[in-house]
Amino acid sequence: MPSAASDTTAGKAAFNDDDRDDCLPRHPFDDDKLKEECGVFGAIGLTDASNFVALGLHALQHRGQEAGGIVCHHPEHGFNSARRFGYIRDNFTSQSVMETLPGPVAIGHVRYSTAGSKGAAQIRDVQPFFGEFSMGGAAIAHNGNITNAEALRRELIERGSIFQSSSDSECIIHLMARSLQRGIPERMEDALRRVEGAFSVVAMTGTQLIGVRDPLGVRPLVLGKVADGWVLSSETCALDIIGAELIREIEPGEMVVITEKGIESRRPFRPQSPRFCIFEHVYFSRPDSILGGRSVYETRRQIGVELAREAPVDADLVCPVPDSGTPAAIGFAHESGIPYGMGIIRNQYMGRTFIEPTEQIRNMGVRLKLNVNRALIQGKRVILVDDSVVRGTTSRKIKEMILDAGAAEVHFRIASPPTAWPCFYGVDTPQREKLLAATMSEDEMRDHLAVDSLKFISLDGLYRAVGEAEGRNNSCPQYCDACFSGEYPVAPSDMIEKGFELKAAE
Repeated sequence: MPSAASDTTAGKAAFNDDDRDDCLPRHPFDDDKLKEECGVFGAIGLTDASNFVALGLHALQHRGQEAGGIVCHHPEHGFNSARRFGYIRDNFTSQSVMETLPGPVAIGHVRYSTAGSKGAAQIRDVQPFFGEFSMGGAAIAHNGNITNAEALRRELIERGSIFQSSSDSECIIHLMARSLQRGIPERMEDALRRVEGAFSVVAMTGTQLIGVRDPLGVRPLVLGKVADGWVLSSETCALDIIGAELIREIEPGEMVVITEKGIESRRPFRPQSPRFCIFEHVYFSRPDSILGGRSVYETRRQIGVELAREAPVDADLVCPVPDSGTPAAIGFAHESGIPYGMGIIRNQYMGRTFIEPTEQIRNMGVRLKLNVNRALIQGKRVILVDDSVVRGTTSRKIKEMILDAGAAEVHFRIASPPTAWPCFYGVDTPQREKLLAATMSEDEMRDHLAVDSLKFISLDGLYRAVGEAEGRNNSCPQYCDACFSGEYPVAPSDMIEKGFELKAAE
């Protein structure tokens, strides 16, 4: 079912794992960072809407670098799609490709495999997914993770559904197909009421653009206006690239249906207290985006301010670990009065390996991606500010580089609380036993990393930085912070079925 009338993917599905290891873009710290979820973008009422979608996806590339796809509709040519591995800029900027995607309505998706075939992606897993229904076709792109997807998948297969991908998002299409409702939005409401977990959805028919957020609003989705058209996006930075005006956020539990007649707002779900992902503020979103009316950059700078208040240390230099640690390092330096400096320089042109990746080259590891500014570091007591510690492998390598460059002391300050629990809402997190904070105390992590000191921002400090002056409301938390607290706002039923143990009640 999930395939569009035309799919211009010839020649791309032949990538094997070795091809991807050498060709596809990688996060600078592949083995030791939480991976961004996905990004979605949609446009309606614009000539060649796919061009706007491609630009929007380019701005959302940080949310998924593995693959991207666009589905569009033209009144004469019907639905068309293109799906590709790799960067948007490498696949959706050529005239020959974009000419195959005509029409006034389109949606797109950038992917990192949080569900499905992790590390061995197939072209069939690349969104948006398409379905042909009795009342016409519809395509859907999803950011987040469905925590009961395996149970739904088993049920649907037993009832005759045939899945073409390993993605949890395909469940939504099959649930829509089985709905008895007449319209696509109504079928989507039916389907999403069966779904648990986190979802921000952008969908389309030949005449409609649809946006939905789950009842808790875990993942972001915003509405923008450009010329005579409308756009939906995971982040506001993607509105900026096309000159769109931010109208508002889609509210938790809201569905908007946009047609040539205007915007209709619906409330398909039972109201709940929202639990937006707090890690969007720390790391996932671009610093030039706006979340909940707050500048992401300013929030991250304020995290650094809180860190300096909570964990002061005598030192000579505050250095960010590029790039996500930079705003927090600026805030730390300003509050502490310790000079800020770019002690680590990132190679901005890491791409295809230019020499044979022998064992010796692999052992260089982080040095291919980061280099120490020796003239600045030598003899200094250095505070390194990073966004998180996951496995700790990269932190140890960076510490060794700083000491090799002649630093007198190395102090780590981390702009998030210890990541001790996996995320099941759209982030590719290691198993709990592989998270350093799941098995070690802060002092044990300091000794493991062999640094002079290690301090994380407190959970209350993080909440203060995002605008909650009184800190975290422990009886009813204002955000989803499960990766830090172990308190999951939606039970991860598939994982519990596999034996995952929730945090014991205190």
